[in-house]
Amino acid sequence: MTAIIFDLDGTLIDSAPDIHATSNRVLAEEGFPPLTLPEVRSFIGKGVPHLVERLLQASGEDPAGPRHAGMVASFTAGYVDAVGLTTCYPGVEAALDDLLARGFALGVCTNKPLRPTQAVLRHLGLIERFGAVLGGDSLPVRKPDPRPLLATAEALGQSQVVYVGDSEVDAETAVNANLPFVLFTSGYRKSPISVIPHNAHFNSFATLVTTLVHVIGNLPVAPPAGMQLLHR
Repeated sequence: MTAIIFDLDGTLIDSAPDIHATSNRVLAEEGFPPLTLPEVRSFIGKGVPHLVERLLQASGEDPAGPRHAGMVASFTAGYVDAVGLTTCYPGVEAALDDLLARGFALGVCTNKPLRPTQAVLRHLGLIERFGAVLGGDSLPVRKPDPRPLLATAEALGQSQVVYVGDSEVDAETAVNANLPFVLFTSGYRKSPISVIPHNAHFNSFATLVTTLVHVIGNLPVAPPAGMQLLHR
């Protein structure tokens, strides 16, 4: 069996509207004006503390100043159930069901905190499809440190693993973990596709399974010690 591990925000789900709404609520509490959806979307990917740093910076404040801790706490508390504006990307459910029917083990490795991760997966009816789910606070480190991704792979118990994500952070995580990476190009990436290390890319979940089957077909049949990185 092969495990397919997914990032969450910008990969399986478009959560930027809920993150944007929660961000502006926290900014309003501090007396700052709201930010636009594209601005906040560009801050997503490295976890809540980094997001708050960027919110402060965009508001003309010291990103590591005294407001940071309180805003992280406020954001985290208000974000647990912020699911009403979040949607799956088209074709996600069908693609996941197809992968399960083919015998793949599925997991999620995200920098979103675990409680809101579980809440949104339940809200969207996805959580039962995943054998392992790790959030940004599940370990003392976050992506692009490879340990969360490797821990997710270990929890799934498979020797072959492919990571699917949408961002530069996800690509760096896969490189650090020495795992193949498939890039979803319709998510939250900031760089051109050509400069992001990846083994294959797709822009619609209608083609995900075909893309993964092609990538897996080029993997070693019996890797001697974990996954072997494909030529990038």
